[in-house]
Amino acid sequence: MTPTPLWRRVASLAGRGFALLLALSLTAWGAAALYFDLLSGTSLRTWGASSYSIAMVGTLLAFRGRGKGIAICVAVFALVLAWWLTLKPSNDRAWQPDVAQTAWAEIDGDRVTIHNIRNCDYRTEGDYTPHWETRTFDLSQIRGMDIFLTYWGSPWIAHPIVSFQFGDNDYIAMSIETRKEVGEQYSAIRGFFRYYELIYTVSDERDVVRLRTNYRKGEETYLFHTRATPEHARATFLNYLKKINRIRNRPEWYNALTNNCTTNIATLAGEPQLDWRVLLNGRADQMLYERGDLATGNLPFAQFKEQAHINAAARAANDAPDFSRRIRESRAGF
Repeated sequence: MTPTPLWRRVASLAGRGFALLLALSLTAWGAAALYFDLLSGTSLRTWGASSYSIAMVGTLLAFRGRGKGIAICVAVFALVLAWWLTLKPSNDRAWQPDVAQTAWAEIDGDRVTIHNIRNCDYRTEGDYTPHWETRTFDLSQIRGMDIFLTYWGSPWIAHPIVSFQFGDNDYIAMSIETRKEVGEQYSAIRGFFRYYELIYTVSDERDVVRLRTNYRKGEETYLFHTRATPEHARATFLNYLKKINRIRNRPEWYNALTNNCTTNIATLAGEPQLDWRVLLNGRADQMLYERGDLATGNLPFAQFKEQAHINAAARAANDAPDFSRRIRESRAGF
């Protein structure tokens, strides 16, 4: 009998190793999906995830990681995935007060009326009185758009907020977030599953920006003026409104990888997404700087970013009626 060539044995071993690693990865994802998204109580979620993991690892051990055991793991994972895909988002839950309402817009030519604009009266981060307002805007008065980036830990991850300028000093901010139920907290891991619905929070800057600069602890916010023309800003603003109206009637799941704050902004603004900094969005400012999309005042990037930090100015302005003007004073591009 002719011995099997060494390269074939190595290739076979590598293929089995890859298949085994794939089976274990799928099992880990399936267990997490059961734990986070199973619609019953916590004990059932824990039981389901544990039982699934033990059964699949036991199957792989019983078949010594061979093809039949791997095939069983993949088949059972397919059943879990099929169940997971049946989960539907909803607008009818016990929402936290700051996301209890969803914005919607009426568009009549250049006249746009937005309902449920949030303008909370904050005493602390968790102690506030939500107010929901209706405002009308003239699209012919749109001047441009700005971007806020807020960091709360890692320099690689940030939360972007886009704000549109109307006239000389009227701004409306759009923040794409997780819509949390009463008692829920944000979790980056849960964000990869069907745990949170998506919400477009439309608000006054004294709400959504000041919350992050003046009331939350450990968050640092930066403000950049884009080079978007009024025509581009108008088109992006209308894209926001169309999406806001759509998800009010057809809610969507938030997903930290595919349907999050940054991927939505890139889509709505018509920007290409083929850049790793769309996902690791803490570097989105550098990406936009390199593309020439920001008004930089010809400053080197490090100096440009340093002068864009607005926490001190926001705290000084606090609840002043001209909060938006004050946080923009003496910054590049404004």
